[in-house]
Amino acid sequence: MNSPTRRLILGPSAVLLCLASLAPTSWAPRAEPARPLAAAGAAAPARAGAVGHPPPALARAARPLADLRPLGRMIGTAKVVGVGEATHSSREFFTNKHRIFRYLVEEKGFTTFALEANWSTGLRLNDYVLHGRGDVRRIMREEFRDAWAFWNTREYLDLLRWMRAHNVRHPHHPVQFMGNDLGWAGPELFDAVTTHVARTRPRLLPRLTELYRASRPDTGVDAWGKAHLARPLAERRRMAEDVRAALALLERQPPGPDREEHALVLRHARVIAQTGTVFAYDLSDPEQTAAAMLHRDRAMAENTVWWQRHTGHRMLLSAHNAHVGYESAKPHQYPRLQGAFMRDALGRDYVNVGMTFGRGSFNANDPREPGEPVRTFTLGPRPAGTHEHTLDRVAPYDHYVDLRSLRGAARRAVEEHRPTLSIGTAWPWEGSDAPQRLAGGYDIVVHLHRITAAGLLR
Repeated sequence: MNSPTRRLILGPSAVLLCLASLAPTSWAPRAEPARPLAAAGAAAPARAGAVGHPPPALARAARPLADLRPLGRMIGTAKVVGVGEATHSSREFFTNKHRIFRYLVEEKGFTTFALEANWSTGLRLNDYVLHGRGDVRRIMREEFRDAWAFWNTREYLDLLRWMRAHNVRHPHHPVQFMGNDLGWAGPELFDAVTTHVARTRPRLLPRLTELYRASRPDTGVDAWGKAHLARPLAERRRMAEDVRAALALLERQPPGPDREEHALVLRHARVIAQTGTVFAYDLSDPEQTAAAMLHRDRAMAENTVWWQRHTGHRMLLSAHNAHVGYESAKPHQYPRLQGAFMRDALGRDYVNVGMTFGRGSFNANDPREPGEPVRTFTLGPRPAGTHEHTLDRVAPYDHYVDLRSLRGAARRAVEEHRPTLSIGTAWPWEGSDAPQRLAGGYDIVVHLHRITAAGLLR
């Protein structure tokens, strides 16, 4: 998990990608010391006209995070709400997503929590949420591995247990859990596809089995990823051609009497093909890696949109800010974000929420110490000239602002390109506070004054 080759992908728009974390590369970050946390207490108020002092209209537009009713009005009738996070492992980002989802379920009729986790992982956890099958802690421990280990936390365990308890109390209005990512296609997907074909199109089974033979995993998430990336690139590309051929074979078949099962099996086959394709890029080549990132964000959006249209659910989509957003801070590494693809597909039925913070702690890998366990880092208050410095001074409490409603000086303040923290699975990292436009990237921004490291499970 802490391989020095993680340096390939963990840039300023850092993302969870165990598939690229293992790729060979000569890239290296510029290691910088983490800044210490300042003494507890509110930051000194900025004097009028100081850099980062918020326009009065921005302060008037802020709503306290303690009251989610205005947020519900801001979301309106959107079918998918993307909720981001500025770090991948801070308690307050996770607990506020849980709180927002619970509000949307109870007050707005939302029924799916989607996570930047693998599709097959989502299916296993959804079986627990819907039917109580399996030990949720064991499922999390088995599925949230390598780069996805940052989801194996007490906070996500609390969310999943709440979802299960909700379904026990409300069997006629169940909530569901889905994963939209593609870094790992578990054996359950292959088995579901081949079982369906054996029953409905037995003549195709030998060919399908052969096409899937090399790609069906026989180990866990992290071991499979390491072994797969150790294969020669030409072999990975042949495997990708095979799983894409399997998808094309299935797409040519009529749906039969059970259209719902056929549609789900096709989605399983498509995710298998998405996974094979992303491993077919040369992840030692920066241009190929950028193409892989583009493929990944497009695929995550496609999987989410498919789920929404197939189920009709209103959904909360949880991911990093760099995935729910509209604009990439590093387009040469991350050419187009999931949020932009979501907006293309859903228009105003997609609304996103970026989450920022002023100071605090998070879990991450230290790229200067490859092979060492995940550790906790702490940052002090952000300097003047950053978006976080301004947002810290908007209100003394955690708050949120509908950026779409701002005009004049308030609008100009959030449209400026200013350094903004975007921390993924590694820290420190050069470019982790690349300039961004808040208004260009998000519809709504939530700002937390202080965060603490999430509770990692073992």
